[in-house]
Amino acid sequence: MKSPFRILATTDFQPSAQHAADRAFRLAAETGAQLTLMHTIRQRVIDELHKLLGRDSAKLEEDIHQQAHDSLAKLAAELGHAHGIAADIHLATGKLLQSILDHAAAIDAGLLVFGTSGGNFLLGTTAARLIRMTRLPILVVKQAPSHAYQRVLVPVDFSPVSARSLQMARQLAPQAHIVLLHAFESAFEGKLLYAGVGDAVIQQFRSTAKHEAQQQLHVLADTVGGPSKVSMLALHGNPAQRIIEQEQVHGSDLIVMGKQGKDMIEEFLLGSVTKHVLAESQCDVLVMADGRPPREADNDV
Repeated sequence: MKSPFRILATTDFQPSAQHAADRAFRLAAETGAQLTLMHTIRQRVIDELHKLLGRDSAKLEEDIHQQAHDSLAKLAAELGHAHGIAADIHLATGKLLQSILDHAAAIDAGLLVFGTSGGNFLLGTTAARLIRMTRLPILVVKQAPSHAYQRVLVPVDFSPVSARSLQMARQLAPQAHIVLLHAFESAFEGKLLYAGVGDAVIQQFRSTAKHEAQQQLHVLADTVGGPSKVSMLALHGNPAQRIIEQEQVHGSDLIVMGKQGKDMIEEFLLGSVTKHVLAESQCDVLVMADGRPPREADNDV
């Protein structure tokens, strides 16, 4: 018997995290997924209490745990009532990143959901670091949700993660219109220009590349299948810029993509294209794992 799909949403009770929790509850209600809402009390806070108060810290530590538990239970109850579902709650104490990864493994989570600080996504944020460390898909919620995802942009590079990205888009937004996008830059085009090759030849290279990409898009859509309506775009240009451009053109409320980047080191860390999209996009972004081994926790707190 196939195990149910599980979502793990984390919160620090800040407004951006509230948006993420709300979206997680909406997704669970829309897809029938099981949901856990989690908060971590950072170990360094407890350690500082012990240093400052010694044995007198026990009562304050107990109060901190009780307050966090009550806040978590209240948030889960309010959002559960609003969306007509029940969610588990989990309160952890320890290093933030490792606590999240440990509980995700314990419940066999299929998706992690986070908010962003101030609407901006920086490489040093918790979600960005987790994207580098885990093979699990991570949904970065940027906007306060008001409805199910309706317009989903799925950039693909035809690597194995492309099919998984489309499958996830269809799973989380089965009624949405999906735009499948491949942005390409013709191989050796810069060298051809430098060598004085005529514009007509370069345009032929682009035309051939576009035709091949369109064929691959159709194969990808047919292979994954599903009920969602899919449009396909093959566009010449810088992938990161094209993705942001098409987000605006189509009014996308979600981008689903794998870790993409030209440089192996960049891509191992996060993916240069993915990093740009996370920083510059206005809508929510779901990042799929690329299949490489995850990194160990770095400077976890």
